Amino acid sequence: MARLADYFVLVAFGPHPRGSGEGQGQILQRFPEKDWEDNPFPQGIELFCQPSGWQLCPERNPPTFFVAVLTDINSERHYCACLTFWEPVEPTQEGLCVRDATARDEEADEGGLGALSPPAPGPPDQLFAPKTLVLVSRLDHVEVFRNSLGLIYTIHVEGLNVGLENVVGNLLTCLIPLAGGSQRTISLGAGDRQVIQTPLTDSLPISRCSVALLFRQLGITNVLSLFCAALTEHKVLFLSRSYQRLSDACRGLLALLFPLRYSFTYVPILPAQLLEVLSTPTPFIIGVNAAFQAEAQELLDVIVADLDGGTVTVPECVHIPPLPEPLQTQTHSILSMVLDPELELADLAFPPPTMSISSLKMQDKELRAVFLRLFAQLLQGYRWCLHMVRIHPEPVIRFHKAAFLGQRGLVEDDFLMKVLEGMAFAGFVSERGVPYRPTDLFDELVAHEVARMRADENHPQRVLRHVKELAEQLYKNENPYPAVAMHKVQRPGEASHLRRAPRPFPRLDEGMVQWIVDQAAAKMQGAPPAVKAEKRTTVPSGPPMTAIVERSGGLHGNSARRLEVVRNCISYVFEGKMLEAKKLLPAVLRALKGRAARRCLAQELHLHVQQNRAVLDHQQFDFVVRMMNCCLQDCTSLDEHGVAAALLPLVTAFCRKLSPGVTQFAYSCVQEHVVWSTPQFWEAMFYGDVQTHIRALYLEPAEDQDPFSVCGGSLGRGMGGPGSRSPVPLRQVGEAPLQGDERSALDVASEQRRLWPTLSREKQQELVQKEESTVFSQAIHYANRMSYLLLPLDSSKSRLLRERAGLGELESASNSLVTNSMAGSVAESYDTESGFEDAEACDVAGAVVRFINRFVDKVCTESGVTSDHLKGLHVMVPDIVQMHIETLEAVHRESKRLPPIQKPKLLRPRLLPGEECVLDGLRVYLLPDGREEGAGGPGGGPALLPAEGAVFLTTYRVIFTGMPTDPLVGEQVVVRSFPVAALTKEKRISVQTPVDQLLQDGLQLRSCTFQLLKMAFDEEVGSDSAELFRKQLHKLRYPPDIRGTFALTLGSAHTPGRPPRATKDKGPSFRTLSRNLVKNAKKTIGRQYVTRKKYNPPSWEHRGQPSPEDQEDEISVSEELEPSTLTPSSALKPSDRMTMSSLVERACCRDYQRLGLGTLSSSLSRAKSEPFRVSPVNRMYAICRSYPGLLIVPQSIQDNALQRVSRCYRQNRFPVVCWRSGRSKAVLLRSGGLHGKGVVGLFKAQNAPSPGQSQADSSSLEQEKYLQAVVSSMPRYADASGRNTLSGFSSAHMGSHVPSPRARVTTLSNPMAASASRRTAPRGKWGSVRASGRSGGLSTDVGSRLAGVGPPQANGAPPDPGFLRPQRAALYIVGDKAQLKGVRPDPLQQWELVPIEVFEARQVKASFKKLLKACVPGCPATEPGPASFLRSLEDSEWLIQIHKLLQVSVLVVELLDSGSSVLVSLEDGWDITTQVVSLVQLLSDPFYRTLEGFRLLVEKEWLSFGHRFSHRGAHTLAGQSSGFTPVFLQFLDCVHQVHLQFPMEFEFSPFYLKFLGYHHVSRRFRTFLLDSDYERIELGLLYEEKGERRAPQVCRSVWEYVERLSKRTPVFYNYMYAPEDAEVLRPYSNVSNLKVWDFYTEETLAEGPPYDWELAQGPPEPPEEERPDGGAPQSRRRVVWPCYDSRPRAQPDAISRLLEEMQRLETELGRPPERWKDAWDRVKAAQRLEGRPDGRGTPSSLLVSSVPHHRRSLGVYLQEGPVGSTLSLSLDSDQSSGSTASSSRQAARRSTSTLYSQFQTAESENRSYEGTLYKKGAFMKPWKARWFVLDKTKHQLRYYDHRVDTECKGVIDLAEVEAVAPGAPTMGAPKTVDEKAFFDVKTTRRVYNFCAQDVPSAQQWVDQIQSCLSDA
Repeated sequence: MARLADYFVLVAFGPHPRGSGEGQGQILQRFPEKDWEDNPFPQGIELFCQPSGWQLCPERNPPTFFVAVLTDINSERHYCACLTFWEPVEPTQEGLCVRDATARDEEADEGGLGALSPPAPGPPDQLFAPKTLVLVSRLDHVEVFRNSLGLIYTIHVEGLNVGLENVVGNLLTCLIPLAGGSQRTISLGAGDRQVIQTPLTDSLPISRCSVALLFRQLGITNVLSLFCAALTEHKVLFLSRSYQRLSDACRGLLALLFPLRYSFTYVPILPAQLLEVLSTPTPFIIGVNAAFQAEAQELLDVIVADLDGGTVTVPECVHIPPLPEPLQTQTHSILSMVLDPELELADLAFPPPTMSISSLKMQDKELRAVFLRLFAQLLQGYRWCLHMVRIHPEPVIRFHKAAFLGQRGLVEDDFLMKVLEGMAFAGFVSERGVPYRPTDLFDELVAHEVARMRADENHPQRVLRHVKELAEQLYKNENPYPAVAMHKVQRPGEASHLRRAPRPFPRLDEGMVQWIVDQAAAKMQGAPPAVKAEKRTTVPSGPPMTAIVERSGGLHGNSARRLEVVRNCISYVFEGKMLEAKKLLPAVLRALKGRAARRCLAQELHLHVQQNRAVLDHQQFDFVVRMMNCCLQDCTSLDEHGVAAALLPLVTAFCRKLSPGVTQFAYSCVQEHVVWSTPQFWEAMFYGDVQTHIRALYLEPAEDQDPFSVCGGSLGRGMGGPGSRSPVPLRQVGEAPLQGDERSALDVASEQRRLWPTLSREKQQELVQKEESTVFSQAIHYANRMSYLLLPLDSSKSRLLRERAGLGELESASNSLVTNSMAGSVAESYDTESGFEDAEACDVAGAVVRFINRFVDKVCTESGVTSDHLKGLHVMVPDIVQMHIETLEAVHRESKRLPPIQKPKLLRPRLLPGEECVLDGLRVYLLPDGREEGAGGPGGGPALLPAEGAVFLTTYRVIFTGMPTDPLVGEQVVVRSFPVAALTKEKRISVQTPVDQLLQDGLQLRSCTFQLLKMAFDEEVGSDSAELFRKQLHKLRYPPDIRGTFALTLGSAHTPGRPPRATKDKGPSFRTLSRNLVKNAKKTIGRQYVTRKKYNPPSWEHRGQPSPEDQEDEISVSEELEPSTLTPSSALKPSDRMTMSSLVERACCRDYQRLGLGTLSSSLSRAKSEPFRVSPVNRMYAICRSYPGLLIVPQSIQDNALQRVSRCYRQNRFPVVCWRSGRSKAVLLRSGGLHGKGVVGLFKAQNAPSPGQSQADSSSLEQEKYLQAVVSSMPRYADASGRNTLSGFSSAHMGSHVPSPRARVTTLSNPMAASASRRTAPRGKWGSVRASGRSGGLSTDVGSRLAGVGPPQANGAPPDPGFLRPQRAALYIVGDKAQLKGVRPDPLQQWELVPIEVFEARQVKASFKKLLKACVPGCPATEPGPASFLRSLEDSEWLIQIHKLLQVSVLVVELLDSGSSVLVSLEDGWDITTQVVSLVQLLSDPFYRTLEGFRLLVEKEWLSFGHRFSHRGAHTLAGQSSGFTPVFLQFLDCVHQVHLQFPMEFEFSPFYLKFLGYHHVSRRFRTFLLDSDYERIELGLLYEEKGERRAPQVCRSVWEYVERLSKRTPVFYNYMYAPEDAEVLRPYSNVSNLKVWDFYTEETLAEGPPYDWELAQGPPEPPEEERPDGGAPQSRRRVVWPCYDSRPRAQPDAISRLLEEMQRLETELGRPPERWKDAWDRVKAAQRLEGRPDGRGTPSSLLVSSVPHHRRSLGVYLQEGPVGSTLSLSLDSDQSSGSTASSSRQAARRSTSTLYSQFQTAESENRSYEGTLYKKGAFMKPWKARWFVLDKTKHQLRYYDHRVDTECKGVIDLAEVEAVAPGAPTMGAPKTVDEKAFFDVKTTRRVYNFCAQDVPSAQQWVDQIQSCLSDA
């Protein structure tokens, strides 16, 4: 029973003491006057009566009522019901407080006490003061308080004849029960009657309608976020103008939190004077009048709920974690069903006529029921995670948070984590954890209804039914008696407050009230206490918990099969079947990623422990430790799945004997896990064990054994009580008991608590003592356990550096160390000498002692251990630690003597000749990186990585060789290597080794050849060895001088000797390779290299002229600069003459002569005929260091002018000619970018130069002259009548939108129509160059002259050639936009600027870095699949740069093709300029698409013109800071893109490009070293091989190597090579047309990169032993793994296969094998004849598979168009020295070089010579291109429509030919052709007019026909 009201107080307005305008409350009277003993009078009531402040009011307001809540120091809540009314102020008061009435008006309104009816004006100056009646109670009966205070007010206002003292006295003496559902009727003695119903259970909150109102005001989402905020301890502030609403909202929120109790600040109505409480740092729920909203807005971390506006404002810095899914969505949807039942029916066609809407009170209970269910789901099974630490004298209970989260699968969940750590939950555990107590609705729900909730989840109607059932119970709890007798309480009349009150509220007689109270108290003392006994029961635990969301098993769903594997492996280990166990181990380690398998492992291991001990042999011990480490590695510090808990007893049970008296336990090998250093883990374990023992204490222990005789020394206790029981730690917290009859600790505790009152005092004492000593013994036991796991075995090594990764040999297993938070500094062992180290070792011991002491303090105080015992423990701990350190020393000493477990033998890598090992193998593990293929990813194949082996550092490479750690993969050798020079990034990492899962030092090396070595050092590798490896690597990567690079040191130390046999050897396997390979490295190069000369038909350009060697004598050198002008250096010894002759031999010169770009002559005798000349002005590299010695300049410019011109350009790189178009005679020039002066300045200031010219002006003029000379040296501009060649120009690609060769045919099927359609709709591409903001482009004004109008071409297709207007400039200068800013090109000038935006070298570098990361990621992607790769590829912008390069190059190609010359003048002229110029030549000139030509191109444009290979490749220490910038690689990528689009135009294969890409960074060859010819001469690299060749050299030049290799194998040759003559390639450049180069992504783990051919040649044939006694092999099958084997070698293409087969057969026949090239050429010739049209011979099978047929199937043969279409010569016109042309000369050579004339067919002469010629038709007919075949056998000249035509269109019989003479062009002849290319054949009947492609081919035709005639 409790008092209904504790105090009745009368508070009135009083003046403020400091005389301010504000008033203050004064307590006039309080009853009773002295405090109750059990309940002192609360302070500060007067503040809460008028929360907005005490103020006078100009009119009389109606009375108001609200309930404020005060919380006292014992966190008891006091309900203060306040009824306020207004009385007129007496004059004295009035004088004190005269205030501005308007202000008072406002304040009264703000106070939220707005009048219900219009206020009555009193006398004009009358003021009213508030007076408040207050009831203070600990009970929450709002309605009763309202009625009672209303009654007192009514008696006063209506003047009823009732004594107020009586009423107050009765009110204070009224007693009512607290709970139990009773009903009391009370009367205050004024003829009134009230019925009070008490709730059924005290623990359920009373909410009336407050929850429903809260939802109405704020809505579902807002209330849910407030609910989460309150649970996760955020600050919540309610605002409203109504006080009653504030207290309702706060009450509603608290009711939702049930069964948790809110334990922080709770003030539903906060007075204005206390607003600073809002800045408190602790969480709170507070209500404040909306008038103070402004103050609330300044708070940064408070969640503000505005009840009147219906909003909740969450500040940015506050994160409210949401409920875990799916609970969040489920709760939301149920709430909407309850609040808005019509929502479900809103869409029905025939909605039910009426909806039964529940009353507000009922809806309130339904909403609460939803939250009650939510808590039941959240906390389901919580009782299984309670630890009973003590039962008597009072229960001590702890909650195992980690186990709870782990079992529910919510470890990651932010919300639940915060709730469990919160104060409210701690209160919940101490209140509801008690096993024997009264139960309520929540206990029933969480124990019995969870299964039902789980079943109902998907049935909304059933959920709703459940909610309604719960709501009924909640409603019944608040209103147990439905038929309530009516209250009868008098109320004042309507508007009674407006009537003039007869008098103020009277002063009551204190004595009388006190007398009534005393009377009642006396009566109470006599009466027996009416205590309704609480019904206490054992709280049900309910079913064991399950995960909230059943997680799908995912990757590691533990099937029964996996558990079976774990069990088998363990039984093999203990049966000693080690080989079997070893096979299963990898599968077990994989399975142990799953929770069930780990638990299974722990259970299985427990079975093998007898009497707390299991002695194993070394191998068994090792297996067990490895499995334990694997289990523990994924444990977080929480140990949420109880794996560490289950293993803890085991690590002290398994041991091995090291020597007599020295035993090593498993704990010394599993210390490296974070869980051991977590205090929470140890506490949970400790409490779990204590619970086990306490429970055993009360389970009738067998008399013969006292469980506590052993003080924790034995592990019997740790593994669970009496022998009959299975070990407890295996039953994970949170799971059901193991046997049905077994009672849980909570059940036992409940029983004991029930019996406790019945026990005698002595018995009680005895039980308390027993429990206390149990806890104490466990504390000692745990001190031991913790010292085992925290003290490292080997404290002699530095603990910070030594993180190892073991492979299960002893040291690894045993030298563990703990990585815990507390064991701070470096551990050293006690036996080292110096005191300093000793101190550090003590530090470890000290840290461990401190950690254990902290633990002991905490758990012993919590579980009530006596202080004496605690002191004893503190004394014991240091001794325990010290003893353990001593035993560890012995163990460590002995463990060092163990023979190490056998590791696999190190595999020696094969080395190149001259390559030496710098560091011998360091044992490492190669770990998988982000590429999935090697690890058995989507590419298929087994998990080759992780592999265990060694890393070798040689002078040339970093090489890893090893074997996969997974024995199931088999004995595959894994090799991964890259050149040291390619290293771009090296970073230290800390990684787990794949086998033992120990943390180890590692290195991650990334190379620009797209390799990544992610290695963990084996723990036998000391940190010093690893450091040495890094230093040596760095030294080799960045030698101080270029002379230190491999290419330059190679061969200097070794005299080249006899070569090893390279191809015929079945390369010895890695295993058998002896260590002395290095010694044999002197035998370098194959003999066969020396004996043969390269097959090299001369290229046609050289036919007419003597070879460069013959010309040497006739060169006259113009000596203008003395040699002395060059800074003399050691290398420039040779005489000038010598230098010149060497220069002439360089690639540039050979190429200039091929192009006919002038001869070396200072005389002007040939000036007329030759527009350009070769100038030796730079022969001593004085003008420009980075240019070659000989340069092509306009004939008219003198050498001395060049010096001045060069000053205008960056790096003095003035414009020089590097290529001339054979057809349009336009030239391509290159230079560096302009300095500020020069042409740009010239364009900017167009005023005439003043007479006194400065130096700068004169050089600008020189420059202008120079450009003028270039322009005038072009034939068509020198001669104004040059005809415009664009009229009939058409390009095959034009209409095609699809970038495939087949598309071209479609546009050409009807050439006239196609060209017509092109004319009508011109599409220019340069629009796209201009428009794309990102890629920059032509500036608009130039574009307008350059480009036809119209949208950009789809696909980035090449433009319609019609786009060039006839009035185009003679010379276009392609420059950088930034340089050419503000330039207005002068229309009168003959040159025009084309500003483009290009990227800089640093952008290339950054882009490449990202590309590298995308293609070779360091760690697996978060989301598997191609998306992440493509995203990172896009981020790198590499393809965008490729696109820009191709786009600019195609633009330049178009300009050149149209006859304009182009000067490329970008950056310094050695990066992007070189890329563009080289690409342009490659696209324009078919010669550069041959092997020979490409070599020439690279030598000329990249090497001679000074691309800075050493600088861009960071070859030396100096370049280290600038980093690797792959400009050349980018160029190769562009070539590769073109190669993909035109596979038949290139003589070299894609492999050739990859080969160059690899070796331009590898520094294996000298070719790509240094930055210019000048530097190469200085180092003596350029001409050292001059004169007689010394003994065959180690290949120093990459070209030499390619040449030698090409003789042996067709690996660089492209069988599809079948060029269209004179074809200018115009590739598509859009990013969508570009492909990622497989050079970036492919890898071969069998042998490493395939670009060092000697190393990579593992034989593809099956091994010898498969062929017994020379018979056929039994099986030729081979397994080819995508990322392991080299596919091209495992499955060579058909042609390579056949060539190999031929060689093999020839060898077997004992013949010297023929060269593959000769065989291939012969086959092609034969095949061509077989396909002849005259019906003889059917196409051979080779025809089908060989290339020309392929070309035909794509239909790109001859591009016939209207007159003037591009000329097409023969398929194989011998334009290149390496080409496969079939001229008679070559045919002759072939027949002589062939040993097998018998293989030649009879028809081999049928097509002696063939090609395209234009033939003039008969009279009035046009010229047509026809395919002509000269047949010497039949003595005729036949012609066909096109190359593949089988039907002969006509025959000219050579017998009738009279003469062959030069001809002249006639009407309609092709315009672009030189006049000398025309010839006539005169027969007896008529004259045939012919026209060849150009002069040389015309000459050849004439010669061929003549020779035929003469033969006849």
